[in-house]
Amino acid sequence: MPPGPAPLPDPVPGADVERLGEALASFATGVTLVMVADGRDDIGTTVSAFCPVSWSPPLVLVSLIGDSYPAEVLARADRFAVTVLGAGQRALAGRFAVAGRPGARLLLDGVPHARGQASGALIPEGGLAALECAAVERLPAGDHLLVIASVLAVPYVAATGDPLIRFAGRYPALA
Repeated sequence: MPPGPAPLPDPVPGADVERLGEALASFATGVTLVMVADGRDDIGTTVSAFCPVSWSPPLVLVSLIGDSYPAEVLARADRFAVTVLGAGQRALAGRFAVAGRPGARLLLDGVPHARGQASGALIPEGGLAALECAAVERLPAGDHLLVIASVLAVPYVAATGDPLIRFAGRYPALA
């Protein structure tokens, strides 16, 4: 019988928790929108914890706050879309990051968008790229839910553009 997972080490001491937050905020990340077509409504959230996992098969990972409504929906919905946001979409990222936000259709009012053929999710135009995905594995990890997904389709990839970056809790302009 293979051994079980190794026990987790002791957590960061209390005095270092603030420094841990500072350290993690010093890692610049791209910003995405994750959109899910739920039977009752369209759900969307700003996510900076997104990364490619595998080229063959094509897999990506998104990490959501575990007790959030988007994580609850993605825990039961199999398909979703990810839009990699461009530098000019800071306001859009902000709309989807606010707590207690309304449904995605209202937040996309005035923003050109389409419904993905493979996922059924809303996909805003004007990003750097959009992916339609199918969840293949969900892993609770601390206070987050990790969703590993197979890429079903790539509705668009922009020919040019700068990414929207999150760094130290802000969206700085690229130099």
